[in-house]
Amino acid sequence: MNMNLKGARERGLACLKVDDAMSLGKLVRQVRKSQGLTLEMLAGLCGLSIRFLSELENGRETCSFVRIMRVLDTLGIELHACPPEAMTE
Repeated sequence: MNMNLKGARERGLACLKVDDAMSLGKLVRQVRKSQGLTLEMLAGLCGLSIRFLSELENGRETCSFVRIMRVLDTLGIELHACPPEAMTE
């Protein structure tokens, strides 16, 4: 088992299917809070504005993918994309 995943499960977090901007924002908020980070602290760590992070956590659909990936990387969130046939196996 991936050590990051094990640690996340120990903190009450689990993998979930992200199928829209709102569910991604919810995941980011949960992980940020589980790590004891405020929006201001996370903004400083990843070099983005508090406004951007707030919009991301609230599911704004026009957020930049590059910036989203920077936030996920800062929080240690891995993004996996599976082709349709892999999901049925």
